[in-house]
Amino acid sequence: MHPMLNIAVRAARRAGSIINRAALDGGGLEVRSKRMNDFVTKVDHASEEAIIETVRKAYPDHAVLAEESGNTAGSAEYQWIIDPLDGTTNFIHGFPQYCVSIAIRHRDALSHGVIYDPLKNELFTASKGRGAFLNDRRVRVSKCVRLGDALVGTGFPFKEIDNIERYSGQLRQLMQKSAGVRRAGAAALDLAYVACGRLDAFWEIGLSPWDMAAGALMITEAGGLVGDLRGDAGFLDKGEIAAATPKIFASFLETLR
Repeated sequence: MHPMLNIAVRAARRAGSIINRAALDGGGLEVRSKRMNDFVTKVDHASEEAIIETVRKAYPDHAVLAEESGNTAGSAEYQWIIDPLDGTTNFIHGFPQYCVSIAIRHRDALSHGVIYDPLKNELFTASKGRGAFLNDRRVRVSKCVRLGDALVGTGFPFKEIDNIERYSGQLRQLMQKSAGVRRAGAAALDLAYVACGRLDAFWEIGLSPWDMAAGALMITEAGGLVGDLRGDAGFLDKGEIAAATPKIFASFLETLR
């Protein structure tokens, strides 16, 4: 395992322990609303602090982009993109679908990614050119070749209600043209599920880089395709993503358009 990926794994597991302890503790969560339908807890902050502390000990000069603390300047070569608890609303309600997501970007290219589901103890990892793994087992995207046979993941644009009409049209089309649509509420974990073949495709609009970065790398390393809703690069900046197995990617994009 690459040394940077090893640090990312260590940081993700440390954050996962914090999340699991809080989940076992039950009530008493202090919940604050950042904006409509967007919540943060002390667990988010504690998880993020643990990740950044672990990263800083190993790589004090690297830049950090984290959901709660924002952009911290550092080396132009490396940036750590961190979501300390993707699926906070799920976590608050005890709905068992949330994760830690950490990606490393080197000179504008994603190079390493970790997504850790602390509840199921599932660790997804990927390094550029070295494949994608689930708990040390190599994974590939599914062999789905027809959109009509595909199980598709999605996320509601709950933070940006202005996108509801656009999204509703996309959802209507995919409900008619796929085998089924699922919305679990943690985009990073959904992308990991595409990488390991549990989902055949995924799309969402209104996302942030920390929602997408690690999962996008995993999908490409697992043999899948990723882009914005037109199939182009730059999805991290555009805040939208479409991912699928190679055989259905074109028809998936066509349906979304």
